Amino acid sequence: MKGSVLIKKEKTFAFFLLLPAFLFLAIFSIYPILYSFFLSFFKLSLWKNISVGAFVGFANYTALLRDKIALHSFLITFAFVIITTFFEILFGIVIALVMHNTFKWRGFIRAAILIPWAIPTVVSSQMWRFIFNDQYGFANFLLFGAHTDSYKAWLANPTLAFFSIAAADIWKSSSFAALIILAGLQIIPEDLYEAAKIDGASRWYQFIKITLPLLKPTILVALLFRTIDAFRVFDLVFVMTQGGPGDATNVLQFYGYKKIFAEGFVGYGSTISVIIFLIIFCLSLLYIRMLGKTLMEKRL
Repeated sequence: MKGSVLIKKEKTFAFFLLLPAFLFLAIFSIYPILYSFFLSFFKLSLWKNISVGAFVGFANYTALLRDKIALHSFLITFAFVIITTFFEILFGIVIALVMHNTFKWRGFIRAAILIPWAIPTVVSSQMWRFIFNDQYGFANFLLFGAHTDSYKAWLANPTLAFFSIAAADIWKSSSFAALIILAGLQIIPEDLYEAAKIDGASRWYQFIKITLPLLKPTILVALLFRTIDAFRVFDLVFVMTQGGPGDATNVLQFYGYKKIFAEGFVGYGSTISVIIFLIIFCLSLLYIRMLGKTLMEKRL
């Protein structure tokens, strides 16, 4: 009896400890999501009284399916997610392997590598906009030197503009992926490497057979964070290209922003936000399922 009372008190205490976090999530995450769902069923204009919109059911969703610009934005976003996530994880593994070694100034190098991630995205976007400037940008100077006739307008060419934004995102976020992967590297027992060395295994063989399999859960976590973040890309596009030239960098998040705040279609823009949320939610479930399966295999 005394034990059950103690357990009940502990549960009550735990509930009050968790309550602030639940309230924070409810106000700043759950409520905006549910409200976006609600708005997506109405035809609302930002320039009129937003409270008198007409209920249109799933009309915004069917209109989105027929919207060629939205489809193009989805493909652009999908390509951006695949390219940036792949290279960020790849560079993250390389950086983490370098930082995991013992060498002089290791602490300083670790701190320096994290600087791109620590810089606010708007600031780094502005920096990359200057780097890719067609007249005085560092990218042109690095490639063509004093031959100004050969300078390229990186952000005015559809293909170059897309890859310029991808490069800026990879530069900024690879260090974040490296930080997560480094944490996974540090929990791999050194005994495994010592045993492999005694058996004559090369460094590459150790990486393939020991490091990579044991890093799989950590890589999946990094993949989850980077995929979600890449789908939400907005700042880079807003500062560097404004979705242009044409619609070459008009990612889905930026398209939704333009629909709501530039054109005033609140209901339609909310529908785009809901679709982005559902895509990210499904991807997160997929990754978490893969991560859970990997952890179960590890335990067995």
